[in-house]
Amino acid sequence: MVFSINQLNLHTIWQEFRISLKQFIRAHVSNEQDSEDILQEVFIKIHNHLPNLKEEEKLHSWVYQITRNTIIDFYRSQAKSQAKLLDSDKERLLQNETDITDEGNKNEIVAAWLKDLMEQLPEKYKEALIYVELEQHTQKELANKLGISLSGAKSRVQRGREKLKNILLECCHLEFDNLGNILDYNVNKGNCSCREIK
Repeated sequence: MVFSINQLNLHTIWQEFRISLKQFIRAHVSNEQDSEDILQEVFIKIHNHLPNLKEEEKLHSWVYQITRNTIIDFYRSQAKSQAKLLDSDKERLLQNETDITDEGNKNEIVAAWLKDLMEQLPEKYKEALIYVELEQHTQKELANKLGISLSGAKSRVQRGREKLKNILLECCHLEFDNLGNILDYNVNKGNCSCREIK
């Protein structure tokens, strides 16, 4: 989502990025408490430096660069406290794994479209995906909430994912690397609900 400078505040950014940032951090930091601490530190930095952001269209890449740097700082501090050097391969991975440019990380850009695309799903699939993918509940919790079997919940989530993927691929051409990361995308602006995020 693209915000105007006047719309930007910490609460707005928290609502927009909290879930995806938590997932991004957990992909690099295995300890849940450490990842929560890093997430809090990221939003402290965002709060402190938000007045310096001049171009709202660069918000996405700016937020993820702060997050990446905070993760690197975490590993550096861990290394110092344990009297050993930061694993250079680990740092290199963090710097290069998902190359964040001024246009933002392609995986994260496309992921940001998905909430809006979910609105096009039939209600039962939309409800299931929002509950599991966006609100981060388990499929077992979904089954309990809906009063259906676990296999039924799994089937609903799987079918919802397939339908969501079809909606995305109908309106956008995606190019992937051999690891499944998105290298580039082409939005069919004439018939697409995806929005380009710069």
